[in-house]
Amino acid sequence: MLDAKFKLVFLFVVLACAAMPIVAIMRGTTVTPYEKAATETNPEMEGDVGILSGEEEPIQEEMVQISAGPFIRGTNDGGFDEQPQRTIFLDAFSIDRYEVTNYQYQQFVVATGHRKPGLPSRYAKSGSKVKGVNQPVVYVSWEDAVEYCRWRGKRLPTEAEWEKAMRGADGRLWPWGNNEQADGANWARVQDGHEVSARIGTFETDKSPFGVMDGAGNVIEWVADWYHETYYKDSPEENPPSPEHGTYRVLRGGGYTTTGVDVRITSRSKMMPDFRDETIGFRCAISKSEARDEAEKNS
Repeated sequence: MLDAKFKLVFLFVVLACAAMPIVAIMRGTTVTPYEKAATETNPEMEGDVGILSGEEEPIQEEMVQISAGPFIRGTNDGGFDEQPQRTIFLDAFSIDRYEVTNYQYQQFVVATGHRKPGLPSRYAKSGSKVKGVNQPVVYVSWEDAVEYCRWRGKRLPTEAEWEKAMRGADGRLWPWGNNEQADGANWARVQDGHEVSARIGTFETDKSPFGVMDGAGNVIEWVADWYHETYYKDSPEENPPSPEHGTYRVLRGGGYTTTGVDVRITSRSKMMPDFRDETIGFRCAISKSEARDEAEKNS
């Protein structure tokens, strides 16, 4: 008799435990006290760009013209996907001197209704540190970056354009030369006074021979190309386009969390195009012919 009662009680306990996840789903996800406090403080925390920190004047958008000509791409001393080192010719193009800022991206969101780049509420504490008017916009996917550039009458730079703009034509491994400099950019390698991304253009040493800023550090950047591991070997030597298809899009440059050899300008990264992260931003580019067509369209 006792065994029968015990089994019955045990059965009720099992059924109650099994029902708890179903009840939770029906009631909705329960947030932690920290998340609840963040949500109550700002109910639109998810995706919010309406609150930019700081009262400084926005830095104006500026582009750098890169003349047509050859440059050294890749390095034989790097990873497998950085080889072989080759001389590549590119037509003239222009590229943003700085990474796209929170302020600039906010204008796009307001004008088009595109989704906001704000961090989810679970990142509320750290997210408030990357909302400066002149900090690079982050938590944007490849598709978000493409749409912003299109709205500006531009596009994402090709991988080859990005590397030439940041490296110059002489094959240097860092914007400042071939000698590694631990405090040369906003990385996680030294205590540089910046816990997260810095105001664009803060690190004067992180300036390419063309005057393009923040290629080695600050935030990692989306470029136009699909990622192929052997593309440096297989691509044409003149104006190499993106591979026609792929699984991942290319990311270039280092960010404020970067350490080790990943800071080298030739280093290549990859990620799913819908991925968003607080360390990833972008900048835009446009070719000479595209700029002419855009001017004619708007005239």
